[in-house]
Amino acid sequence: MVTTPIPAEQVSAIREFNRFYTARLGLLRKRHLGGEFSLTEARIIYEIGAHPQVTASELCETLGLDPGYISRLLTTLTRRKLIRQVPSKSDAREKLLTLTVAGEESVERLNTQSDTQIHRILDGLGSAARDNLVAALGQAHRVLATPSNEVRILRLTRASSEAHEILEEYYEAVHVVQRDSPAALQSLLDDPVSGMWLATIDNEVAGCVVLRSLSAIPRAGECKRLYVRPSARGQHIATLLLNALEEHARNHQLDWIYLDTYDDLKPAITLYEHRGYDRCERYNDNPQATLFMRKRL
Repeated sequence: MVTTPIPAEQVSAIREFNRFYTARLGLLRKRHLGGEFSLTEARIIYEIGAHPQVTASELCETLGLDPGYISRLLTTLTRRKLIRQVPSKSDAREKLLTLTVAGEESVERLNTQSDTQIHRILDGLGSAARDNLVAALGQAHRVLATPSNEVRILRLTRASSEAHEILEEYYEAVHVVQRDSPAALQSLLDDPVSGMWLATIDNEVAGCVVLRSLSAIPRAGECKRLYVRPSARGQHIATLLLNALEEHARNHQLDWIYLDTYDDLKPAITLYEHRGYDRCERYNDNPQATLFMRKRL
């Protein structure tokens, strides 16, 4: 594959940054935070603690690791009495993973060690320097999360056939009962605070998301219809769609984004939690929803 040559000074800058932060954060140590776990073991324990009853398959997808490697680590952590594996009633091939009391205590220790290390780094910085660091890290995350294929995010002003088509695909994929009519969709698009975004790759629609005003909650909107076609997954398209939705919401002075989902959609729940959405009380009458979340912008 032919690639564009990268200037030597850019390579040198990244190499120097990598050397600095790995030494500063202790990433060259064999054990995570100098403790009892490898980095991968710590990630597994964190994920199980954050998402009780997650399966090994879901861990593989979230962490991007080989199933055999995950299986060996889970066996080791089970023997150490840190996690518990219970056969799934809905799929005999899968086991539901939860932390034992000892595992929960390990997560608490890891969080304490992590907070201590972060405070040690930040204590030497002034307020302005801290803000600059957070902004720079956020920008680095956005750049590295952008897929290599050219993805375009477009906010619709008129309902198109492509919009209706991907919404119907979403409805069928997750068995949605309460569906938007064409008129309701156009009414939503006419509302300046609401909106629908499409993600395209090479002019082909790959995903969508909808923002709807929440009249019952002041200065709040609702994230709906987040969907990425199977052929386009693994390219951070959901992240790009949510970035566009949240930026639009901020520009229209919304303070909160709410959403509903249900317990079986664990990858989606993981994405929302990683973006800062917290669980909250039911806020609507959606009969299919079992889990409700919100994020302060």
